[in-house]
Amino acid sequence: MSHERPGDGRDDEDRARGRDRPVGTRRADREAEVGEPVVRGDPAVTGERAERAARFDPDDDESLAEAAETVRRFASEAVAGDDNVVMLRGAAACAALVRGHGSYKAAAEAAGDGVQVSFIRKWARVHDLPESVRRHVARGHIAPTAAKHIARVAGDARFDLAWAVLDAGLTVREVRRAASAINDGTAPEAALRAEGVTPGTLNVDLPLDVYRRLRDRASLENRDPGDVIADSLDAARED
Repeated sequence: MSHERPGDGRDDEDRARGRDRPVGTRRADREAEVGEPVVRGDPAVTGERAERAARFDPDDDESLAEAAETVRRFASEAVAGDDNVVMLRGAAACAALVRGHGSYKAAAEAAGDGVQVSFIRKWARVHDLPESVRRHVARGHIAPTAAKHIARVAGDARFDLAWAVLDAGLTVREVRRAASAINDGTAPEAALRAEGVTPGTLNVDLPLDVYRRLRDRASLENRDPGDVIADSLDAARED
């Protein structure tokens, strides 16, 4: 059973340079530049640590050297521990090394000290997760070990798995099984249902007046409250 994302058979250098992506970054991938501390540098997420967030520039030799050292320390495990922000920094360093050196193999060689290609690949993909997912990793809502499995899948399935962790309490083991099933061709919804998750189910707390209006409108229109909310979100997106 393969644990790789679709497209992993493509040339390593092409993947490192991002040439396997369509023109215009996909919604389910990172949109900011590689190495930019978008999440780690946000005080609303990481507090005072935001000021110390490291930026890794794949086009700068000195910054690449710093990234290599960061990856070496990150791979030692003793540095990472359970610190989600440290893990995101390590993932950013991995991604910068891949982009700067042109391949996963070259990035691993630059990191040295026995850093494996598989280690670089897994964490560089975590760095490529969409910002909305990485914010929950930084906050501790999604374990980095779960994020590694979420990053194995492509497209909107990344959101499906991430939100299942938040809304349905999907465990790391369940995320791993669902990711493997998706990469083996199972539809994301079916993979989640196999883990006991009902995709699209969300419990929310509303102000009483909003709740009252929602229930009233849904009843008068002979609709479910969820459909009313979905239409309102679609209308807001179109505006």
